[in-house]
Amino acid sequence: MQILTNPQNLMELCRQWHAAGDDIALVPTMGYYHAGHEDLMRHARTLAHRMVVSLFVNPAQFGPGEDLEAYPRDPERDSAIAASLGADILFMPEPGSMYAQDHATWVEVPDLAKGLCGQSRPVHFRGVCTVVLKLFMLSQANIAVFGQKDWQQQAIIRCMVRDLNLPVRIETRPTVREADGLALSSRNVYLTPEERAQAPQIRQGLLRAQELAQAGEHRAGVIRDSVLAWWAQHLPLGRLDYLSIVHPETLAPLDTTDGSALMACAVRMGKARLIDNILLRP
Repeated sequence: MQILTNPQNLMELCRQWHAAGDDIALVPTMGYYHAGHEDLMRHARTLAHRMVVSLFVNPAQFGPGEDLEAYPRDPERDSAIAASLGADILFMPEPGSMYAQDHATWVEVPDLAKGLCGQSRPVHFRGVCTVVLKLFMLSQANIAVFGQKDWQQQAIIRCMVRDLNLPVRIETRPTVREADGLALSSRNVYLTPEERAQAPQIRQGLLRAQELAQAGEHRAGVIRDSVLAWWAQHLPLGRLDYLSIVHPETLAPLDTTDGSALMACAVRMGKARLIDNILLRP
């Protein structure tokens, strides 16, 4: 595995691979790897001749007062994991090499970004789209792999790829969880023991919503109120950011779950902001 920090070097090597007939799978990450990241890499390794893993804590997707400086980092361990899973390149740029001092170009999908996480993180998805497009261009990836825990992110990226006619296929992988149901996240390390003990109740509330939908309850408001009541009883340390039922592709709010519907949430627990989601199938 090669570790590259210069964007131009990444682009030149990927051009050589394409010229030799190799296709490329990209796994964009911010590092501090857990089993969810490992699953993305294992899947990507099966999809193409070459695998590029990016490790970049992207400052453009952090708003004022967010945890850019505190975001957990362990590049040496991450490098060992990426190498063990077959990465051909680990791309670890510095912010200054990705954004010029007078950087003025941004990529946005405003309609899909205004709800859910975008309500409390208004610049987040602008930063995500911009850096992901840059990574697509630098790596010339044929395929890129994302996790379904960040459902809104992958929906936005799919839209960006479609609207800009980008020659990259988006693959997503199911959320990887702890044995008690908590979705794996690099930010889980922020949780205190008391918060960690309650955090699996986020998933339990979503499973309750799924049970109601499968039992024939189609009113989104009723399902949402049931989850909130569950959390009020079982998740007292949690502070609700949002809990919404939306269309899985358009992310438009739904009044009923007669068709395809997604329940998505963000809950703050101490220093951590935890997101999760579940498909509500009739």
